[in-house]
Amino acid sequence: MKVVGHNLDITWKNKAENFRTIEYELQNVDADLFLLPEMFSTGFCMDASEVSDRNGESLEFLKKISKEKNAAFCGSAPVEQNGLFYNRMYFVQPEGEVMFYNKRHLFSFSGEDKVYTPGKERIVVDYKGVRFLLQVCYDLRFPVFARNNDDYDVVLYVANWPEKRVGAWEHLLKARAIENQAFVFGLNRIGTDGNSLTYQESSHCFFADGREISQKHGNIVSAELEMEELKEFRKHFQFLNDRDDFTIHLENN
Repeated sequence: MKVVGHNLDITWKNKAENFRTIEYELQNVDADLFLLPEMFSTGFCMDASEVSDRNGESLEFLKKISKEKNAAFCGSAPVEQNGLFYNRMYFVQPEGEVMFYNKRHLFSFSGEDKVYTPGKERIVVDYKGVRFLLQVCYDLRFPVFARNNDDYDVVLYVANWPEKRVGAWEHLLKARAIENQAFVFGLNRIGTDGNSLTYQESSHCFFADGREISQKHGNIVSAELEMEELKEFRKHFQFLNDRDDFTIHLENN
């Protein structure tokens, strides 16, 4: 399976411009699954009442481009639902099927937890026989939530992870791959946001042994996920069989 991440330089609070950029920069790129950064349509913005989708704008864009390119699309956007705001990660398939994950761990350092509502579910999507765990940015710092109970093959992290803390991002991505015996694809944004935070190119895909397997061309980072290789690796090194047995109990904060 070919996965492509778009290292998008997100235009602050401008959905239409971001949609145009994505379409233009992906027009000649093929993949089974495309990843877009966290809050790809607006930037990581705490002005939720101003920027959040109320009419499904970001989701409709994902449905449209997914159908046009005959590929799945995955990325997060700010959404208002029943008077609450969510940082919602969509997984849209070309036939129109949609699944979503509401970001569980909200970034209190930026005040995200004061604006958005945490998710209550851990979401795994089965697409073309591959099981994807959906995760957003700050979730990466919490390994218990991503623990592989032999229920997924790939972890997808979409992020706005600033340059000043990028070392943690890269080390933790590799750690999640090794400890969970899974592919880990971390897709970050680039450029500068409305808060003057800068983001360097730092998207990666790691195999279950910690090897980098992604290739980069301009704003595109791609990886071939060889599922048979993962199956053989897990069969030979059966570390997941020795994992601790526990249950995560999710409650609203």
